[in-house]
Order: sequence, then C-alpha cells, then structure tokens
Amino acid sequence: MTMIAENLQTVQARVASACRAAGRDGREVAILAVSKTFDARAVAEAHAAGQIAFGENYIQEAVQKITTLRQLNLQWHCIGPIQSNKTRLVAEHFDWVHTVDRLKTAQRLSEQRPAHRPALQVCIQVNVDGGASKSGVPAHAALALAQQVAALPNLCLRGVMSIPDPVPDFAASCAVFARVKAVFDALKAAGLALDTLSMGMSADLEAAIASGSTMVRVGSAIFGERVRAN
Repeated sequence: MTMIAENLQTVQARVASACRAAGRDGREVAILAVSKTFDARAVAEAHAAGQIAFGENYIQEAVQKITTLRQLNLQWHCIGPIQSNKTRLVAEHFDWVHTVDRLKTAQRLSEQRPAHRPALQVCIQVNVDGGASKSGVPAHAALALAQQVAALPNLCLRGVMSIPDPVPDFAASCAVFARVKAVFDALKAAGLALDTLSMGMSADLEAAIASGSTMVRVGSAIFGERVRAN
C-alpha cells in the first residue's frame, strides 16, 4: 500500500470516529482531498485508493491536472479565490465551486458554463470571523447573496463553505463552526434546498464534524506536507 493510500485510510478512520462521537452516520460526511501543489501522479494514486473528489486552489494548475487525468472518473472542486479573468476556466473545467462570495462571480460562472455540461454545483463562502479583507460574504449578507445565486441558470446552489481562522482547541473550533452552521440553517429555514456544509480541514475535522459539517477538505493529512517555495 502506498503512503497516500495509507494516509487516506487514516483520514477515513478519523472521519468515521468523529461521526460516531457526534452520533452521526459516517455516510453523511464526504472527504474532499485537497491536491493543490501536488502533481497528477499523486491525484491518480489517491484515486487508485478510492478517492473521487479533489479540491484545487490554483486554477491554471488545476486545469492542467484535470486535462491530464480526464480519463479518470474524478470530481473537481474549486476551493480557491476566483479572479474575474479565471471564471471561464472554472466554468469550463470544474464540477463544483466553493468560493462564491460575490454576485458578479456567480453571474460570470453561470454565463460561461458550457451548454453541454451539467449545472455547476456551488457553495456560498461565508466569513464569520475575519475583517473586510478576508474572503467570504459576511454572515448577515449571506441570505441575500444565496437567493440571487439560486436564481441563476446553469448553477445549482448546494450550501455554505467557510475557512475560519485557526483557534487553539476543540471547544473554540466548535464555537466558530457553530456560527457557520447557524448561517447554513438560516438559509435552509428561508426555503433554500441546501445539503452541503463545507468546513473543516486536516487539523480540525473532528470539531467540524461535531458541528455539522458534511464535507471536510483534507490536504496534508492525505498527501503530506507541501513544499513551500523560498
């Protein structure tokens, strides 16, 4: 068994254990393998171990991998910021986008989605703890944006994503994630048919699952530590 396969098994066991601790069915939580900076071979290795969904932050890097691995049955999620000049690439190549935080971005994705492809699955990115410079729509503005996005053709609004700042312990993580879950619940209560709460990463997936996450974004715990450029 390869290192990536072993790591994936470990992450799957962590998710299953966290679900048991939270009294949840393990099938409620999906693992999104964050493959940014890792090459197509690493993605293929994870796929051989049973992983289907992969998250990418860097659009052009991702498109290269998507093209290289197009013969595999993979699901590609954009989880990074999207500049206006990159919306067409995202609309053409990805299956999901987690980082919609402006109506303009959503409109461009809708307009540029190829007619032969199914609707682009999208999540609203919510900022529950950062300042104005941090990505994500403020919690108080999430409903208005979600309703506008849900009305666009070629997009299917699935839920909410958030990347809270790191906090020191499990209880503090749960408190922050609870604020994201409250936004998700408020959108559902307003009549939006949502099923995806994308929150939690390698270091805090247990707290995210305890707080209701349905999709955890796991990179280093599967692929190893990233080599950072000097």
